[in-house]
Amino acid sequence: MSANNLVPDNAETVTTDVIVLGGGPVGENAAQYATEDSGLEAVIVEEELLGGECSYYACIPSKTMLRPIELAHATQHLDGLTGATVDRRALLNRRDEWVSHYDDTGQVEWAQAAGLRVERGHAQLIGERQVLVNGPKPVLVQARQAVIIATGSQPSVPSTFADVSPWSSRDATGVQEVPESLIIVGGGVVAVEAATWMAALGTRVRMLVRGDGLLAGHEPFAGQHITEALDRAGVRIDLRTEVTDCSRQSGEDTGLGRIHGGEVTIQTNGPDGESAFEADEILVATGRKPRLDDLGLESLGLTSNDITAGTMPEWLYAIGDASGEAPVTHWGKYRARVLGAQIRSRALGEEAEEIPGNVPVPQVVYSDPQVASVGMTEAEARKGGHQVEVSHLPFASSAGTSLLRDDADGTAQIVVDARTGLLLGATFVGPEAAELIHPATVAIVGDLPVHVLRHAVPSFPAASELWLPLLEGLPRRLRIPLPT
Repeated sequence: MSANNLVPDNAETVTTDVIVLGGGPVGENAAQYATEDSGLEAVIVEEELLGGECSYYACIPSKTMLRPIELAHATQHLDGLTGATVDRRALLNRRDEWVSHYDDTGQVEWAQAAGLRVERGHAQLIGERQVLVNGPKPVLVQARQAVIIATGSQPSVPSTFADVSPWSSRDATGVQEVPESLIIVGGGVVAVEAATWMAALGTRVRMLVRGDGLLAGHEPFAGQHITEALDRAGVRIDLRTEVTDCSRQSGEDTGLGRIHGGEVTIQTNGPDGESAFEADEILVATGRKPRLDDLGLESLGLTSNDITAGTMPEWLYAIGDASGEAPVTHWGKYRARVLGAQIRSRALGEEAEEIPGNVPVPQVVYSDPQVASVGMTEAEARKGGHQVEVSHLPFASSAGTSLLRDDADGTAQIVVDARTGLLLGATFVGPEAAELIHPATVAIVGDLPVHVLRHAVPSFPAASELWLPLLEGLPRRLRIPLPT
């Protein structure tokens, strides 16, 4: 071992400009933007698959299953079409194709073509701008400029489920053996989306939710619409229900998406008292936490709390899920692009880009119907001291949205500051709602008052026409202000 007792004597030493810990989309974006057209170099350290959680176990595989399911349901509610059905094997095959059969060769080729060096192994911080990669052969990587922690997040599993080898979100997206019955613990985005595709695959799904409704943090009507939709799909939802005990015989990790042992027995306490029941499998979707364990933070005198609080040396950064910010891929990628560009500008002595002060986090739940939101809910806006005006309409309030399905159920709502006319937030629940949220994001980032936004003319009869009745639902003084 070398003098610091951490680096093996046979370790290769590599010097670069930027080290990125984690090769998911966030890490890839950070490395690319830090080095493009600059002469700077970057090393990405990845212990698992380059491309990360999103590419193999989250966003991509879940959407490859949810989109066909959504279209199949749509054909059952469009006159002129004979309803399609979900082909279980074909659906899972489509998923496998999109995750490249869990082979990251294509991702590695992209990184190399972009001039990025990939090191395989577990990354450990051992000193200022120094990272030891414990892989097939140990490598000491030293950075001239910065080290970026982009290690993502991991499931947060309560101790109640510690001994039953429950499914994680990875098993749900990577399902190989479809259980006849499934308990889902949780009522957030992962739980709702997994319930949607597992029910479509033929599983009897039961959701156990501690709160008063699904999708806490969204507008209340969003959770209500999804509750009704899942109920129609045969999913049972138990609200205000606490799991008090969970047991299983021969629970073990039998492989990604395979049933992890024998029958699961659950005991709960809910509105009707104590209950007990069984299922073939259990998915624990009770949240995620930054993946910061075993990174060697203690060698720098740091803890995981320092990372999520942003209390770090000037050369060390955290982005994406690892930072504790909104755990959605597109937000992490945005933050990575901004950070990478800032590091590049600093290294080259260039003036850094000016960043808008109000950049909201859009989010889409790819349930059926979809839920798309950005900015503040009405309750958040009022709590924040805003005087608000709200326009609230059925989703099928325009020809464009009505044409999407013959039963285009859902709700659209915008929240506007009553004094400035600025858009504070928007929520759409309905078919293909994801395609309607970006104008709201642009309006918030650009500080566009609604009297300007109404001059952005949507095509007829596109779904975006829904914005017209939404804006018309606001008081005239906001839509057409008097000249000053």
